[in-house]
Amino acid sequence: MTVSVLLVDDHPVVRSGVRALLASEADIVVVGEASSGEEAVELSRALHPDVVLCDLRLGAGLDGVATTTLLRKLDPAPAVIILTTYGTDHDILRAVEAGAAGYLLKDVAPETIVSALHDAAVGRMVLAPAMAQRVLSSMRTTRPTLSSREIEVLRHAAAGESNREIAQTLFVTAATVKSHLVHIYAKLGVDSRTKAIAQARELGIIA
Repeated sequence: MTVSVLLVDDHPVVRSGVRALLASEADIVVVGEASSGEEAVELSRALHPDVVLCDLRLGAGLDGVATTTLLRKLDPAPAVIILTTYGTDHDILRAVEAGAAGYLLKDVAPETIVSALHDAAVGRMVLAPAMAQRVLSSMRTTRPTLSSREIEVLRHAAAGESNREIAQTLFVTAATVKSHLVHIYAKLGVDSRTKAIAQARELGIIA
């Protein structure tokens, strides 16, 4: 089975390196390259690759997770493998929840990438055993749920706005903002604005 692949990375040298790696594989053909998530979606619509090999960080615009979400909504939908230097549990979980078929670090052996492309093309999941166990553990952990207003308040706080500024923006009182923050701290298990923002980012509640 010949596997058609679209490469997505905002660094041309990385795309060239991966293309060169795959050039020696008779049953893998690179049908295109994209430097952004938006371009990846457009090319996928036109080229219908079996697998999209996508970086996690793509500069301005869509990141690899958002790109995966959009790619998986296409018909036909390509399998997506994230190829990145970032291996945190949070990033892996976000990618898997978005529909990625696999998650590889850029320091893996070349043959691992080749094997992963074949596996993803036929519907198999591509995760190292240890990585898969971490994802399962994270999925079993109950994550706190913030209301839409609490998330809104937290986003403004993360942007450096004071309680008074947030209140003016949201047309509420400063006391209401303070109340929201107290509830946010309790749900996230923290005791300060800084810790709440850091925890919310780690959990993917805010960007």
